Amino acid sequence: MSEIACLLGFDVTEPAELVLQIAVPSPLSETLSVEAVELPGRQHYLRAEPGKLRVEYRATVGPQPAPGPVTKLERIVALRPSRYCPSDRLAGFAARQFGWAGDPATTVRAITDYVHDHLYYTVGSSGPTTDAIDTLLSGAGVCRDYAHLVATLCRSLDIPARVAAVYAPGLSPMDFHLVVETALDGEWRVWDATRLAPRQSLIRIATGRDAADTALATTISGVLTMPEMMVTAVADGNLPIDDHVALVSLGGNVT
Repeated sequence: MSEIACLLGFDVTEPAELVLQIAVPSPLSETLSVEAVELPGRQHYLRAEPGKLRVEYRATVGPQPAPGPVTKLERIVALRPSRYCPSDRLAGFAARQFGWAGDPATTVRAITDYVHDHLYYTVGSSGPTTDAIDTLLSGAGVCRDYAHLVATLCRSLDIPARVAAVYAPGLSPMDFHLVVETALDGEWRVWDATRLAPRQSLIRIATGRDAADTALATTISGVLTMPEMMVTAVADGNLPIDDHVALVSLGGNVT
């Protein structure tokens, strides 16, 4: 059992429309403090008038169902280059760096090890336009940058990869978190090159090609900023020990 929560504080300067992705797929119970229209994928659409907008979400989460087998469509989408994962531009680098690894699982482990060892986790080192190539060249980033680089290198070697936004019990500093899922032997397996939280305790929020698909808040129209954010994710009992080598699946339905 896990208890998760987030608080988002917005300053709205012009009437705005926004979509939130902060709700988990299968909660035992949950509350959302604002009136919103639920969209597919547990997204919530709302309108905000000028002033302060405060959004609070809380949920109790039990064991999550394993994702289904990799479908043909999922595999195709997870092999395509995307905005933050230009895998077509890193094919040569990936082949030279990881071509020795052989089977896909060993290759993914080698890629995850490489990203973990070659990047410094540095808050503020990247921005909303930073893609995986920028991260590779700069050698620094935060969780989304680690995830984008892992996904990009996997796709460059024809290993389907997608990202998942999650609540992460044990994460320090606490925040929303982004990890990678790769298709191995027809199943989705989760990887976290930051190694800042055990994969077994992660709770899925949203799944997509990259951070553009999994953003916690997307402004459709209007002008607003988000100067306040607080995230909580606590699991019952002791957190599992993760060697970041074993094959682990991220629970939660994918829509």
